[in-house]
Amino acid sequence: MRRRLERSNDRIIAGVCGGIANHLGWDPTKVRLLYILLSILSIGFPGILVYIILWLVMPKQGMI
Repeated sequence: MRRRLERSNDRIIAGVCGGIANHLGWDPTKVRLLYILLSILSIGFPGILVYIILWLVMPKQGMI
């Protein structure tokens, strides 16, 4: 059975990084740090835009 990509209840802003970490089986703190690093290296805007899109598209954990 495949795991769904859902926003996590373990969240700091919207649960996007926590949901990605749960889906991949990684530590949420490491995913958050990796996201921040990639956002800084890409001059921030694309990272913020991707985060907002994922926030809108990913369902909350336990919704479906």
